[in-house]
Amino acid sequence: MLYRHVEDFASGHPYQALDYRWVGREAIADNAFKAAVAAEDQLFFQHVGFDWRSIQTAIDGYAEGNHPLRGASTITQQVAKNLFLTPAKNFFRKGLEVWFTVLLELLWDKQRILETYLNIAEFGDHLFGIEAASRHYFGVSAKRLNRNQAALLAATLPNPIKFKADRPSSYVIRRQQWILRQMHNLGG
Repeated sequence: MLYRHVEDFASGHPYQALDYRWVGREAIADNAFKAAVAAEDQLFFQHVGFDWRSIQTAIDGYAEGNHPLRGASTITQQVAKNLFLTPAKNFFRKGLEVWFTVLLELLWDKQRILETYLNIAEFGDHLFGIEAASRHYFGVSAKRLNRNQAALLAATLPNPIKFKADRPSSYVIRRQQWILRQMHNLGG
């Protein structure tokens, strides 16, 4: 969130307030948790912070000339990055991310990591956290998100500045439908 303000200042944009509200896990619909896991990290409850197969695939792709290095971050890694680091894409930052990921996995349970993820994720321009996003896009609290709404929000997570929940592109709609199928496959 601080990085968003620094980025605005550096590019000469005027100050824009953040829309952000933290809520505890009991104030977040199960649909939101399920959609985030289905969309971002289906092995979240099985790994200890790292999805080694995805990491190897990303490294192989990078070695073959596919740039930038991407696509292997778990939810825990994303929390580490969003909570402690900048979104810079370099190996030094990735090294720090590994350190913070290990600490998070050692010190927090999976529910706390997921709760934090949903509370600090960016869901639109200067819009952070599942509560602010739920109220902004659907006029409901995060506790009242239905499956379709939760999947639509999760569909924007790869790039919430480009992908809009209030004006979903055909790609976002297809991604939402895929997430809904994954939620069903994962038992949700």
